[in-house]
Amino acid sequence: MELEYRLIFKATGFFSLITIGVPANVIILIIFIYLRFSEKKLLPSNCILAMLALVNLMVIFSKGVPQALHSVGFRNLLNDTECKLISFTYRICRGMTICVTCLLSCNQWIILAPPSKTWLYLKQGVAQSLPWIMLLLWFINIAIYPSCLIHVRAIANYTTSIYTLHLEFCNHDFMTFESYVANGVAIAFRDFFFVWTMTLTSCCIVFLLYRHGKRVQGIRSSDRNLGKTMEYKAARSVVLLVTIYVALFGLDSSIWLYTLTISRVSPVISDTRVFFGTLYAALSPIVIIKTNKKIKTVLTCRMNKNLIASIDTYTNSSF
Repeated sequence: MELEYRLIFKATGFFSLITIGVPANVIILIIFIYLRFSEKKLLPSNCILAMLALVNLMVIFSKGVPQALHSVGFRNLLNDTECKLISFTYRICRGMTICVTCLLSCNQWIILAPPSKTWLYLKQGVAQSLPWIMLLLWFINIAIYPSCLIHVRAIANYTTSIYTLHLEFCNHDFMTFESYVANGVAIAFRDFFFVWTMTLTSCCIVFLLYRHGKRVQGIRSSDRNLGKTMEYKAARSVVLLVTIYVALFGLDSSIWLYTLTISRVSPVISDTRVFFGTLYAALSPIVIIKTNKKIKTVLTCRMNKNLIASIDTYTNSSF
């Protein structure tokens, strides 16, 4: 009975994540692709958001979908090659969500920084070098996980070492203590470096917004709306994204640290950690859609066109 309840909650959680996350991230990608071709360019911040939507989508497909299928009874779906690809894709894209969110926060901080030659140079440098920065982030994450392509295998009747991560469909056997520790150190260094960086830049953004709010308090009420510029609103959405990520990362890390203190990890704890580790991929696109002006404009225009088309169809059929 306890197992049935666990699987019901697991299925509900992961299928909800897929139902929300996949359409939301696809909408973001389609709109930004449309804007790229219709307006011939995208702002650096929107390019970063498009990349975030892409890696979110890949996280859901590589982790959320297998977890959802496992919860409804599917077993031994993947062979060795598929396990390697799924594991490799998930780990790289999970790492990219950290890096891209950090890049988004740093970019917004640079945009809001006081005007000076140094900050102007940084703004221009980020805009011009953004493809190379993205490529560097992909390279960093790919370089951390070569073991996924070597040591990950489908679950079967074979002997594994004590340095093995037992996943739902696959086993990741690091074989040696040195390999296990090196992989863990590389991941921990990457995670905490980018999380602390995004936290620091978000705190700087909050300080700049606070100072900006104090500055416009003395302005007469008819002009106060001037303080709420596009950059101001974009900065709030970036801070919200970072806050969500840091909160989920904190829950994930806390559960992981707890598992180190016990000899036998309950499946409920493992499922909970995986869910929180994947939840950002479904929550962040909702925040982006609700706060991004370009996306809201395109969606509003599309809804108005559909409404007008429906009215015209109804009018023509009536007469």
